[in-house]
Amino acid sequence: MKKNPSRNTYLKKSPSKLLETINSSIEVDYRMYNEDIEASIAHAKMLAKQKIINKNEEKKIVNGLKLILHNINDGKVSLKKELEDIHMNIESMLFKKIGKTAGKLHTARSRNDQVVTDFKLWIRNNSINLDKLLKNLQKILITIAKKNTAVVMPGYTHLQVAQPISLAHQCLAYVEMTGRDRSRLADCIKRLNECPLGSAALAGTSFPIDRNFTSKLLKFSKPTINALDSVSDRDFAVEFLFVLSLICIHLSRMAEEIILWSNQQFNFINLPEELATGSSIMPQKKNPDGAELVRGRASSVISNLNALLIILKGLPLAYSKDLQDDKKIVFSTFDDVCLALEVMTEMWTKITFNAKIMAEAVSNSNSTATDFANWLVQNLKFSFREAFQLTGKIVAYADKNNKKLHQLTLKELQKFNQNINLNAKKTFSVDESLKNKKSFGGTSPQSVKQTIKYAIKKYL
Repeated sequence: MKKNPSRNTYLKKSPSKLLETINSSIEVDYRMYNEDIEASIAHAKMLAKQKIINKNEEKKIVNGLKLILHNINDGKVSLKKELEDIHMNIESMLFKKIGKTAGKLHTARSRNDQVVTDFKLWIRNNSINLDKLLKNLQKILITIAKKNTAVVMPGYTHLQVAQPISLAHQCLAYVEMTGRDRSRLADCIKRLNECPLGSAALAGTSFPIDRNFTSKLLKFSKPTINALDSVSDRDFAVEFLFVLSLICIHLSRMAEEIILWSNQQFNFINLPEELATGSSIMPQKKNPDGAELVRGRASSVISNLNALLIILKGLPLAYSKDLQDDKKIVFSTFDDVCLALEVMTEMWTKITFNAKIMAEAVSNSNSTATDFANWLVQNLKFSFREAFQLTGKIVAYADKNNKKLHQLTLKELQKFNQNINLNAKKTFSVDESLKNKKSFGGTSPQSVKQTIKYAIKKYL
């Protein structure tokens, strides 16, 4: 028997060293050994059920595969580059374990449907851990929110102080972002969950196989419909990469805010020292390297999504060897995103907040101007645009006189409208501003506490 049991005897010459090097994917796809064995066992059981192989052959194949799995898990296996990939390595091992019966396992399948089945199983299996990491991040953010429903901080638009919000409100925004990530991941897995095994090379098979049985054994919802599409489809991998990319974009946005907040000009937070570094020449520096690396990682993740799209865009049906790179792209992206999630979760766990400084940042702004405009609408029957214009004039007056809105006297306010009274001045209070944002999804302590209950029920 030749070293590679799949090597076509039509080809008289062995592959060159260069082809062997570029053709080998074992350094990457060895990670699918568990999925390859799982799918092969299901295939063998189906072949026996359909009497394509006998029960004794099924038993030998299944026992041999289970022994190989045990040996790989125990580190007793040396994978061979000349066998190209994990699929042929396992088949070669099976030949050594059980002899020529191993050759019957590949009946009614091709490496084309074998590879895509393993790949789908790997993504599905590893998505469970990815979802756990996302949930852990949500759990930490909700914990912070619970403790900080009344802690005020500036809310920003255009990176300018806009309105007072609570720290809890900020954290719960991240919880919702992460919740959509989890929802997209679940939707991706739902769409992925069709079994390609039995599609063979591209045309199906003349053997009387039962693809519904195989699908059930592998916990797929159903078999794929078209064999040609099944072996060439990598939409599921693209969609998974998109989900990973958006997760990383959300992490990058969090990281950017952590970087800003840790800057001396903000000083809203104290970074955990174990997730920061010093400078080689400036002893006073505390650099937010953990956050910066998470932010930077998003670029490579996005480029990986683009790389797979570009691979796919020019491929005719069905399988082409270009698709071999799909796993390298997906595996490295998955690893990067999991690491970024773990770093961000640890960061949020250990960050401490300078509540007094955050409150001062709100107090030193005119972030309650909209509350005053709203008062004019509610109490003096202004249209909002009229109220907006008048409030703008008052803000300009305060700036000109080096005052904040809450420092203006009633007499000064009444220069703009005689009907403004002491109740209007209460709108300049940051605490009042926060308390009054009671609308669903708002930042008032009352609303935020309801949002926390909702988030716990929905996500945890």
